[in-house]
Amino acid sequence: MKSFAVSTRRKFLLGTGATALATAAGGLSMPAISRASSRPMFTHGVQSGDVDTTSGMIWTRADRPARIEFEVSSTESFANATRLPTIDALPESDFAVKRLLTELTPDQEIFYRMRAADLSNGNAKSEWIVGQFRTAPSARRNIRFAWSGDTAGQGWGIDETGMKTYATMEKHRPDFFLHSGDTIYADGPMEDEVTLKDSSVWKNTVLIDEKRKAAETLDEFRGQWKYNMMDDHVRALNAVCPTFFQWDDHEVVNNWSASKDLSEDDRYTEKSVALLQARAARAFHEMTPIRYTPAEPGRVYRKIAYGPMLDVFFLDMRSYRAANSEGLQETAGEETRFLGDEQIRWLKRELANSRATWKVIAADMPIGLVVPDGEKIEAIANGDDTSPKGREFEIADLLRYIKNAGIENTVWFTADVHYTAAHYYNPDKAAFQDFKPFWEFVSGPLHAGTFGPNKLDGTFGPELKYVKAPSEDQGANLPPSAGFQFFGLVDLDATTEQMTVRLMDRDDNELYKVTLDPVRSA
Repeated sequence: MKSFAVSTRRKFLLGTGATALATAAGGLSMPAISRASSRPMFTHGVQSGDVDTTSGMIWTRADRPARIEFEVSSTESFANATRLPTIDALPESDFAVKRLLTELTPDQEIFYRMRAADLSNGNAKSEWIVGQFRTAPSARRNIRFAWSGDTAGQGWGIDETGMKTYATMEKHRPDFFLHSGDTIYADGPMEDEVTLKDSSVWKNTVLIDEKRKAAETLDEFRGQWKYNMMDDHVRALNAVCPTFFQWDDHEVVNNWSASKDLSEDDRYTEKSVALLQARAARAFHEMTPIRYTPAEPGRVYRKIAYGPMLDVFFLDMRSYRAANSEGLQETAGEETRFLGDEQIRWLKRELANSRATWKVIAADMPIGLVVPDGEKIEAIANGDDTSPKGREFEIADLLRYIKNAGIENTVWFTADVHYTAAHYYNPDKAAFQDFKPFWEFVSGPLHAGTFGPNKLDGTFGPELKYVKAPSEDQGANLPPSAGFQFFGLVDLDATTEQMTVRLMDRDDNELYKVTLDPVRSA
């Protein structure tokens, strides 16, 4: 983005809403004041998301019942701003509001701001809070996006450094950030301090009650999202860069499926995974700028068209799966369901209709990495290196369809496994060979424990081109301070239409780089 993004961010951070955030994030006490005489405040900054050529979703949250005023402009000064109808922030949505901005100009910097008027005292108004994004282009131009996953997991919360990977991503001024799932860790209680192997101490300098236990109530799930937005770096990125969200398991509970059993888990008094999932889905849609208004509760899969060079297809590998099992079923059926028939039909149809040069498939889990769930299988690969079985049937069917339909330039981006890697799926080296070669790039964690690497399954012939993960000597669940925190950067060149993918660490070191040439359709 242009240099004025920095000045806008600085104004945002110095505003009244940011002062309230800093107070909350630092755990500072505030002098007792009468609510009747105080002005409303914004509690967790702003967010934007799901931006395309002419529209984008924006989000904020107030501290009380309030009428939220909106203004939109193509200039930082808000000269000749368009004022939009107000929306009320009410307890039913935890005082969070979001709205879809429409009829925007393609490839345009959009500045938006909100102000809150107390519903009990209309004369009491907050300061304006400001955000910005750039709409997608209608013609070819250079595009940059970032992706990663896994935020505030395994007990590693906001320390004195903060969630540094978010600040590193912001320096690159991406057009958008693709959060590949495990956006929160609703099942991961935190402690104030953790003693590390070298006897040093990790301190979660910011902690709230909702993070001290596994989330069960709707308010506790909401609190998981609010905690992440107490971090300065997260809010700063949110103010200048749209986030495109998808979810995986930790938004609800680790490795959840129809076979998840909480009966012996003392962290939970609520034992129904279905009820926890329903509450988590509501919090997910309330607390993020995801565009989709669910026709079915909590739906996440969708397509975002980002100009003539790029379509992004977001998968939901969680909500429609059958129970986790050993994954070795010899025939496809209900027990092998992963994406589900409706989502697969949607994906095939949208891929076939896409006229974008690149078709990015945003998956919350990798294809060829074996991810265990005890004796069961949590992801797709079952580890037997043979012809498709279990959940691999759906992927084989999808890959065969992509080949037979002549769909070119599909690239998969994912997270979940808490390390970074590049995989090239080569049919010549696969047990199942009826597909075109393709790449899969893995990143994460953003700010969570580091693990790995996982075993590769040979069913679809993945070749390991690069990996960075802790060694056996270093152990597992390394804290963010160990440096194994990762994100990826993707650049599309307007002239050549090449895609360049870089794997990065949180200190902004480039670990791996590859440039992909687009295949031209006949």
